[in-house]
Amino acid sequence: MSQTAKINYLELPAKDLTTTKTFFTTVFDWQFTDYGPEYCAFNESAGLAGGFYLSGQNARVESGSVLVVFYSDDLLDTQTKVEQAGGQINQAVFAFPGGRRFHFLDPNGNEFAVWSE
Repeated sequence: MSQTAKINYLELPAKDLTTTKTFFTTVFDWQFTDYGPEYCAFNESAGLAGGFYLSGQNARVESGSVLVVFYSDDLLDTQTKVEQAGGQINQAVFAFPGGRRFHFLDPNGNEFAVWSE
């Protein structure tokens, strides 16, 4: 299958790469490869390959950022994992056409969402 014109990689800001790796490994079981002190990458086991770069900025919908949305078979279990790993729920579970979802901030302040049917 051709990969031309397909989304291939995603890069996100992170204030603390160590905290970022711990959070996403704990909640979503991601694995990381470090590329120097200012960049770490995650592989396709996350659904799409990408990385985090050291930055004082964050990605939030209110700032015009794209929203990265995860799928979960068990929405409330994922919410519990997010909270226990240091994430902050910034939009409680709500219904939308097709399912339910919540939004959270990772320890860097980046906004994500999780949905389920």
